[in-house]
Amino acid sequence: MTKESRNSEKALGGFERYLTVWVILCIAGGILLGRAAPGLAGWLEDSAIRIDGAPVVSLPIAICLFFMMYPIMVKIDFSEVLKAGRNTKPVALTLFLNWAVKPFTMLAISNLFLGILFRGGFGQEAVDLVKMPLGLDLPPGTAHGAGRVVLVEGTRMLEIPLWRSYLAGCILLGIAPCTAMVLVWGHLAEGNDGHTLVMVAINSLTMLFLYGPLGGLLLGVGRLPVPWESLLLSIGVYVALPLAAGILTRKLLLRGRGKEWFRRKFLRLLAPVPVTALLATLVLLFSFKGEVIVERPLTILWIAIPLFLQTILIFGLAYAAARFLRLDYEDAAPSAMIAASNHFEVAIATATMLFGLASGAALATVVGVLIEVPVMLMLVRICLATRRRFHPRPQPPA
Repeated sequence: MTKESRNSEKALGGFERYLTVWVILCIAGGILLGRAAPGLAGWLEDSAIRIDGAPVVSLPIAICLFFMMYPIMVKIDFSEVLKAGRNTKPVALTLFLNWAVKPFTMLAISNLFLGILFRGGFGQEAVDLVKMPLGLDLPPGTAHGAGRVVLVEGTRMLEIPLWRSYLAGCILLGIAPCTAMVLVWGHLAEGNDGHTLVMVAINSLTMLFLYGPLGGLLLGVGRLPVPWESLLLSIGVYVALPLAAGILTRKLLLRGRGKEWFRRKFLRLLAPVPVTALLATLVLLFSFKGEVIVERPLTILWIAIPLFLQTILIFGLAYAAARFLRLDYEDAAPSAMIAASNHFEVAIATATMLFGLASGAALATVVGVLIEVPVMLMLVRICLATRRRFHPRPQPPA
């Protein structure tokens, strides 16, 4: 951990000590806000950049994520990023888990819980109406896969079992590795910010090539269209923008004010900003879906259970493998965080475009959003509590 990071964490420590309390209060506050002022929550949720009718970038969330990411980007010494890029073990581990393991464990776990254990809770005969697959032109009454074509108010829709719709949303989450908020999780876990940034860049590029074909294979609906515009726009807004701002700020301040002022004054001023923005994000997310949580708590719980188990499983596999590979803690923690978390913005946009805004698939991706922050904060605490089990990073000579 760099000296800059130690000083910033020290300044933030008093606030972070009660982070669990703040998280609980923000979740409760968000739900209450959504119930008490549904018009405001709806207006905030609708404030989004859309592509083909699907909300790709929520402007309130984008602002919060900018302030979550920007202080972290400012801290990164990009000479360390180049060194991290040459360390192939954590990069290979994360890529393997994200693309060769995680999608298939998500399919298996979600199928077990949603298709077998919880199917009776949804209703054995419960169905969902989703958009017709792109390019499919079938008359009403025709069977297609696990569903059949029906006519709803003059529009052809595909009627499928409800649990399969939820399963599709879980799959879309499983094939979308995190590329933005993981910078916050790795930072809070006191990991190597340079390695995390390298993996963000690699994940972003990999998603452009593998997201569509892998999704089509696992969903079993033929070729899944790659949401190119959604991917590029979300990567640009959530990653590239704070990265560019951080690089520019660091360069100008180091040149104009010097390293000592930058470290002692500017970074100390920014110290509480990421967690404050994280808490604001929680309020927004839970205010958006407060009504759904209150009105359909069991459905939310049933979908959340396989998503939670999947996150814990992948984190455990990545963390154990990192220790087996003798990675130091600073690389092991962000590797496990990247493997476990999901790029829920892309998953939501894809579910909306493919199946419709009111579909069970879209709801399942939203549940992924709701559990992401609390679960990842729990994993941050696990990392910090077990860091002594890893080999310490060799310190450079003074």
